[in-house]
Amino acid sequence: MRVPEVHRGNVYLVNLNPTRGQEIRKMRPCLVVSPDELNDHVQTLIVAPLTKGSHTYPFRVACRFQGQAGHVVLDQIRTVDRERLVRHLGALSPQSLQRSLLVLQEMFAL
Repeated sequence: MRVPEVHRGNVYLVNLNPTRGQEIRKMRPCLVVSPDELNDHVQTLIVAPLTKGSHTYPFRVACRFQGQAGHVVLDQIRTVDRERLVRHLGALSPQSLQRSLLVLQEMFAL
């Protein structure tokens, strides 16, 4: 299944199973963090799960999505095939997306 026009900042319900160990499980909303240049040309996407619960950690960005408070769990980013996307749920606010990308930049800085 080829999902057209997936953009950075979109949130999809993603089937993350099967998982191992402490990986986030089940179907969960995920934020697309891969750049659009990548999303336009390959079958895989880089996503970060969203959670309603969680504690505040340095690599978890507080956000609101669909009226609920939660976090973007950047310490659990995954590359997933588009076949794992169940449905489009919306988009994260530009401010929360920007904060998430800045945290990713810090995580991978040399």
